[in-house]
Amino acid sequence: MIKAADMMIARRADTRARADFATWKMMAKLNGASSLPAEAQTFLVSYQKLLKEMTEAQATDAAINLIYRSYYAEMGGVGEAPDVKAHPVGQVTDNVTAFKRPPPPRSKTAGGPDAKPRLPVALIFACLVVVYTGFRYFLR
Repeated sequence: MIKAADMMIARRADTRARADFATWKMMAKLNGASSLPAEAQTFLVSYQKLLKEMTEAQATDAAINLIYRSYYAEMGGVGEAPDVKAHPVGQVTDNVTAFKRPPPPRSKTAGGPDAKPRLPVALIFACLVVVYTGFRYFLR
């Protein structure tokens, strides 16, 4: 019976193995395999051996499986590494979001139901003059 913690470790190990293998494979294609760690170089050599025996897809799956089992043990998984089902890679039919035009900006006209009543500048100035004069008159 597989515990939930071991299954979590298995998923993490599988994800890491797939990502690392893709990175290592790309580095090898770009002639950067010598800069990879020794462990990665060992897995790439085993992948090259597997390529001579089987198709590229099968060799890739076998190499990822080897890396996965290594990572599972390294991460503290107990016992035999459980098989983790890969997500089916189906063809994506539509992953594009349709463009929607933003709503037109609101006009800033004074007329309309949502318009704030505005005080004219002259009225505000007149009120300030009245307040200032009132303070001067009452403070004398």
